[in-house]
Amino acid sequence: MTTKEILHNTEEKMKKTLESVTREFLEIRTGRASPVLVEGLYIDYYGTHTLLKQLASISAPDAHLIVIQPWDITAIPEIEKAILKSNLGIMPSNDGKLVRLSVPPLSKERRQELAKVVHKMAEEGRVSLRTIRRDSKESLEKLEKDKVIPEDDKFRGIEELQKMVDRYISKIDEVLKSKEKEILEF
Repeated sequence: MTTKEILHNTEEKMKKTLESVTREFLEIRTGRASPVLVEGLYIDYYGTHTLLKQLASISAPDAHLIVIQPWDITAIPEIEKAILKSNLGIMPSNDGKLVRLSVPPLSKERRQELAKVVHKMAEEGRVSLRTIRRDSKESLEKLEKDKVIPEDDKFRGIEELQKMVDRYISKIDEVLKSKEKEILEF
């Protein structure tokens, strides 16, 4: 393995970490209705675990309402069960054709709790990035020890690793800042 390959693999892992943190942030409810809140739910559809977004069209016509329109209306009871089992804390209602979820506004205390949760998620992402850096640094040091690359290449690689980690940590911080603002605004 070369320095270039190690750096490329490291970049790929860091991208996945950033995507993971961003995806986790999307699942945090901010008092604003978003189809993302429910599209990842699994429904027991004729004995098969199926994603809700594969069974229905999901929309948010306004900031406090999510509308789920299943293509097969016989799935409505199962959709309601899945929503009740989830930790959304939202009571579904249906009219026989649509499932409606009224997203209540969050209290100030709940917003502050969510901000703490988001900070924790961001810190876990940063720790993950640092772990990736450590593993890649060890790979570079092993290459140098095994005389595959010269010492200068090892130091350049380690320097590049640090720049990469700093870049991805700042991206996580940007996403965190945006999500925190979204959570705390009333």
